[in-house]
Amino acid sequence: MDEDLKKAFEKSKSGTKDEQYEAYLDILEITDQEVDWAYEVWDQLLEDLSHTDNHQRSRAAQYLANLAAKSDPENRMVTDFPQLWEVTKDKRFVTARHSLQAIWKVGLAGEAQKQLVMDAMVDRFENGTEEKNYTLIRSDILQNMKQLYEHLEDESIKNEAMRLIELVDDPKYKKKYQKIWN
Repeated sequence: MDEDLKKAFEKSKSGTKDEQYEAYLDILEITDQEVDWAYEVWDQLLEDLSHTDNHQRSRAAQYLANLAAKSDPENRMVTDFPQLWEVTKDKRFVTARHSLQAIWKVGLAGEAQKQLVMDAMVDRFENGTEEKNYTLIRSDILQNMKQLYEHLEDESIKNEAMRLIELVDDPKYKKKYQKIWN
């Protein structure tokens, strides 16, 4: 990892709000490609998933999702996924939502990772109706499935999404969810 990137990681934690945001965007862009330094920051990012600052938790989750998608040749995410998934249930809804919206990328890494992501999302869709804002969470889950489907062209993902939509009783939300896939 070069010095500029090390500084970006530092700024994403301790810079001014503008510096943090700029560093965050830079890191997301860089980690959207394969990198050879993922494991230099991996353990720190795992630790940051439980940081006291919700912004750090959110950023760590998003960075890890990006790194897992393209830069995890040791398949560490297969073991670390439960820690990442926990952030999608963060007490701060914006943190949870940003983390959830990025989680689909983990599924790009391979069959085992795709299955982890799909199983977690399906379970939450089916059993998460007691959660606050569950209709938004369901919408994000279906959007994640759509993203995975578009990248992997795996019909089983689309079929599962259609099955989940059929479980929805409220016609307003059923229509909203179907629109994601149209």
